[in-house]
Amino acid sequence: MKVPFLDLHNINKRYDKEFDLFFKQFNKRSWYILGEEVSSFEKEFAAYCGAKYCVGVASGLDALFLILTAYKHLGVLKNGDQVIVSANTYVATIIAIKNAGLEPVLVDADENTFNIDISKINITNQTKAILVTHLYGQLADMDSLDKLCKNNGLKLIADAAQAHGSITYKSKRSGNLCDAAGFSFYPSKNLGALGDGGAITTSDKELYECVFKLRNYGTSSKFINELSGYNSRLDEIQAGFLRIKLKSLDQDNDKRREIANTYLSKINNSHIILPFWDRSKNHVFHLFVIRVKDREHFQNFMTQNQVQTSIHYPIPPYDQKAFSGSLGSFYPVTDRISKEVVSLPISPVMTNDQIQFVIDIVNSYSI
Repeated sequence: MKVPFLDLHNINKRYDKEFDLFFKQFNKRSWYILGEEVSSFEKEFAAYCGAKYCVGVASGLDALFLILTAYKHLGVLKNGDQVIVSANTYVATIIAIKNAGLEPVLVDADENTFNIDISKINITNQTKAILVTHLYGQLADMDSLDKLCKNNGLKLIADAAQAHGSITYKSKRSGNLCDAAGFSFYPSKNLGALGDGGAITTSDKELYECVFKLRNYGTSSKFINELSGYNSRLDEIQAGFLRIKLKSLDQDNDKRREIANTYLSKINNSHIILPFWDRSKNHVFHLFVIRVKDREHFQNFMTQNQVQTSIHYPIPPYDQKAFSGSLGSFYPVTDRISKEVVSLPISPVMTNDQIQFVIDIVNSYSI
């Protein structure tokens, strides 16, 4: 048996008939940019998240960048302000801060959740915002972060690119837990397009109106440019695909949790450190990430046994050449995590036989 890391073909094949019908209607309308599909998706995704507003943009990176840039236009942030961010995140989070003319201040990860370690956050006079990542689909401790930000007059922004549909114990979703959240609809995400795409959710009307203009050249209406903006629009056809897939997102997330629960219950190998999960809906398992000391040996073993794995992420942002050592270097937990993490296959289309096969192979691994 072969188990791919992620079978995008079968994930999207479930929607073939709906996709075909939609495309015929879409092509007949011949409105290809910022039409009713984008507008409808924005309303539906905002309602799904529990936020008042949603703006569709070109990517998850753009979503974060436009949030930060809008706050600069609104006078909340200015060039050089510091934004606290986890050291254990994908580089896009850091790039968004840098590209907005702000200074990222990295904080090490929590050993259990892999998310930002709140106890290590140091707020200074230059700190103006916290940009938190819900890594691998697990919500950060938003209650504590919200309290910290409110007590210090900071904006709280979420990189929710991997956390579509994560729910707190208060039944609030990932797009409605802070001042603004940025999402990615990259094809491999829990809610993935058939191309690139992203969105911003917020209940702040001023922020919404600003990012709404910024994503389309800064226009408030046709040929009226109030701001010097960008071309960062969610594609009309991708919005249509996303509208179809949004209907089954909760079901897909439940399937991911079911697989994760099976992995956690049945994987039993002293060489493997399993991920932390409190069994609540605060995790949607975009990725199921284990830790193993000799990662290369483990991955070779899995490949030889027909199970495809991946690594998220092998090189932390502060060790990337792009940042030339400007982000600091002493993040011991993130260092350990980056050398040991391995992602196992997990998706809503995995069969029971595939799940059991992965478990059997992992359990048979030895050094």
